[in-house]
Amino acid sequence: MSLAKIFSVTSRVRAINSSSCVIRHAQYSTPSEGKLEKVYPTDVPGYKYVNAEDPDMSFKAMTDRAAQTMFWTELIRGFAVTFAHIFKEPATINYPFEKGPLSPRFRGEHALRRYPSGEERCIACKLCEAICPAQAITIEAEERADGSRRTTRYDIDMTKCIYCGFCQEACPVDAIVEGPNFEFSTETHEELLYNKEKLLTNGDKWESEIAANIKADHLYR
Repeated sequence: MSLAKIFSVTSRVRAINSSSCVIRHAQYSTPSEGKLEKVYPTDVPGYKYVNAEDPDMSFKAMTDRAAQTMFWTELIRGFAVTFAHIFKEPATINYPFEKGPLSPRFRGEHALRRYPSGEERCIACKLCEAICPAQAITIEAEERADGSRRTTRYDIDMTKCIYCGFCQEACPVDAIVEGPNFEFSTETHEELLYNKEKLLTNGDKWESEIAANIKADHLYR
């Protein structure tokens, strides 16, 4: 018997006359005059026997295998499962007329928010631009007459965005957010190049949902 057979994988053998130590990763026992015999580790916690075992040659086991081959019992059981699901309530919904629930943390289409007074929140700190791993955000800013700093350009290339949410997490004033909208497919690439006006329009449109999501998630931020 070759060493490859003696030391194959995943079963265990027990030393009978050598201090009862357990030797793992051997499959075949030595001849009867040797020290080792094959033992299935059913009682060893944390281990599971995964090798293909020898088929049971008892009359019942042989009859069951023959019945599965001749009468396709496995196929019939599969049909029974399918038939049983006909009488259950379907899990599908009639999209787009019905829509499933979304998590408050859902990251969808980007938006720029305003304060209740109508003033834009963004202070042009450029943290979102710096943290964006896809380099999808481009910001230009200037100082206003009143000394405040605001953006003159805020562009997002949505075809680069990986929706990681880093921009939203980095923003100190909750200006840039990823809203609940996921239905913004377009026919051209240019339509996915968002400018400041587009982002502010998204913010105005989805402000109530965005504010509710931020409030629901504020304990975890």
